Amino acid sequence: MAAGSRKSSGDMLTEFLRTCRSPAGIPVQSGLVTIGDEKVRKYTGEFWTSRQRQGGSIHEVSYRACFKPQLPRFFISLLTKEGDVVYDPFSGRGTTILEAGLLGRNVIANDANPLSRLLSEPRLTPPAMAAVEERLLQIPQEGGRAEIDLSMFYHPKTEQEIVALREYLQKKREDGTDDAIDRWIAMVATNRLTGHSKGFFSVYTLPPNQAVSQQSQRKINEKRKQVPEYRDTRAIIARKTKSLLRTLTDEERCNLARAGENAVFISGDARNTAGIPAESVQLTVTSPPFLDIVQYRDDNWLRCWFNGLDERAIGKTITMARTLEDWTAVMGNVFSELYRITRPGGYVAFEVGEVRKRTIRLEEQVVPLGTETGFSCTCIMINQQDFTKTSNIWGVNNNTGGTNTNRIVVFRKS
Repeated sequence: MAAGSRKSSGDMLTEFLRTCRSPAGIPVQSGLVTIGDEKVRKYTGEFWTSRQRQGGSIHEVSYRACFKPQLPRFFISLLTKEGDVVYDPFSGRGTTILEAGLLGRNVIANDANPLSRLLSEPRLTPPAMAAVEERLLQIPQEGGRAEIDLSMFYHPKTEQEIVALREYLQKKREDGTDDAIDRWIAMVATNRLTGHSKGFFSVYTLPPNQAVSQQSQRKINEKRKQVPEYRDTRAIIARKTKSLLRTLTDEERCNLARAGENAVFISGDARNTAGIPAESVQLTVTSPPFLDIVQYRDDNWLRCWFNGLDERAIGKTITMARTLEDWTAVMGNVFSELYRITRPGGYVAFEVGEVRKRTIRLEEQVVPLGTETGFSCTCIMINQQDFTKTSNIWGVNNNTGGTNTNRIVVFRKS
C-alpha cells in the first residue's frame, strides 16, 4: 500500500500483514494467542531491517533504548496521510517525530525529561552547514574549569572549551536571544560529550548513549592505560553537523520545516497531557520505559549538567517502575489519555521490547490495558531482527533477551 493512503473503514494493517513478506521473500507467520478473555492475532516476521532502508542521517543522535526509524516509518507510511498528527508520549531522542516530519506529517512530542526536546526540536529546523561554521567561530573557546570534576573525561583545554560553550549557550537562553543555530549547536555538543572514538569530546568511554560515573571512568582509564587527549570541540561539532545533514533532500528539509512550524513539545507526564486536544491524533508510535531496565537519569547526568538541568529533579519525574504491578498501573492511565486524544479510526503502536530474558512478556500485559480503555487490539507484531553492536555490548544477542527485540501491540479506536 502506498504511503499517504488511508482507507475510510476496515483494518488495513491486518490486510497488509496477511500478504506481507520479508525482504528475502519469507511469509509472515500468523496465529491466534489467548490473553485473558481476548483472542489476538500475532504476526511474526521481518517487517523492517537496516537492509530495507537505512535510517536517514538526521536520526543519528544516540540515546539509550531507542528504536530504529524503520519502526515508526512502517506505521506512519501505512496508517497516516500527509498532514495527519503523529504523537509520541515517550519521545526520547525524537525518532517517531523526526520520521513523521520527514514524511510530511504534523507532530506532537512529550517526554518527562526535557533533554528529549533539546535533542529533537533542533532537528526539525536543520540549519545550513555554512551557518553553523560561522556561528562556531563567534563562540569563545577559553573558559574556566567545570564546577564538578571532569578530568577523567577531558583534556584540560577541551574542558575549557566545553565550559565556554556551556556558558555561552546558557547566557543566550537566559537573554532569550538563542536561535535555531544555537539550539542546533547545543544539540550536537550534547551528543558529542562522551563516546568511544575521536569523534567525541571525551577519552574512550562506554557507548555514546550514556555517561558513566566519574569513578567508573577512572577505572576505564586505568584498565586501558589512557589519559584524555585534546579534542577540538569546534571541529567535532562541525563534522557531526555535516554527518547529520548528509542525506537530507530538499523535499525532506521542506517537510521538516513545515512540521517544525506546527510542532508541539510537552515536558510532562504522559498520563496528563491536557494541552493535546481530544480526538486530534491519528497515530501514536511509542516505546515506554521498561520496568527498571534502563536508568535514564544515571545515563544522562553529564548531558543534564551541560544543559543546566537538574538530573535529580528530572529523575523523580521519570517512570522507573520496579514491579510489574506498578508498571501496568502507570501504563493503564497512559492508555486512558491516549484514548482521549486519538481520533476515531486512529491507531496506537505500543512497542514494549522484551525484558528479563523473556520471563516477562509485556505485550501480554499491554493488551488488556488498551482494551479496557476502549481500544480494540488489532494485533501483536513481533519483528525478528539482527542486533546492533551496541546491543551485543550489553549482552543482547539473537533475539534471546533485552529491549532491542521489537514486540508491538497495535490498537485501533473505532
